[in-house]
Amino acid sequence: MYTGAPTTMEIETVPSKPKPESNSLPPKPKFEPLKAHEMSDGRVQFRKVSVPPHRYSPLKKYWMDIYTPIYEQMKIDIRMNLKARKVELKTRPDTPDVSNLQKCADFVQAFMLGFDVADAITLLRLDELYVDSFEIKDVKTLRGEHLSRAIGRLSGKGGKTKFAIENATKTRIVIADTKIHILGSFANIKIARDSLCSLILGSPAGKVYSKLRQVTARLAERF
Repeated sequence: MYTGAPTTMEIETVPSKPKPESNSLPPKPKFEPLKAHEMSDGRVQFRKVSVPPHRYSPLKKYWMDIYTPIYEQMKIDIRMNLKARKVELKTRPDTPDVSNLQKCADFVQAFMLGFDVADAITLLRLDELYVDSFEIKDVKTLRGEHLSRAIGRLSGKGGKTKFAIENATKTRIVIADTKIHILGSFANIKIARDSLCSLILGSPAGKVYSKLRQVTARLAERF
């Protein structure tokens, strides 16, 4: 009978050769983002904005204020076509985003409608701003002195009513004869338009102010 001490079994390990990976995929390609002129197959895109006769002098006066942000920051070419009386915009090879062209066109168009450069330039900075336009006759057909009184109600004494609506709704309003243009966000434009329509329909300014206070207080609670 064997009573010796148990011996430990020695196992020789053989280094296994690495198997070639048959299903290994090549590395993912890295593509540079397309530039604006490459997205349009190298074609230059244009926009033209007509200059009304009464905005010709202000355009001359504020040309550099309009030109500088469009050319230097948005990287869009701009020029004034004196013969056609239009402001022409076009993309450049170094334009970072193709949507910049439309933003610049909206900015120039807002200036032509009568907005100040400082107000219109917000269209370049922010995405959720719009310009809404309507006429007094779209709300109510008025003629003669009735129309004049309606325009007077919209402005108020020294523009007081217009400024009150602008400040309460965070919008900018231009009253050009019977046309009204509002610059602001979608919700704020709606509140301002409702107030202006109430004034056109004959509501006294005090009633419109009180309604504005209620609406703006409700908006402040929501946000």
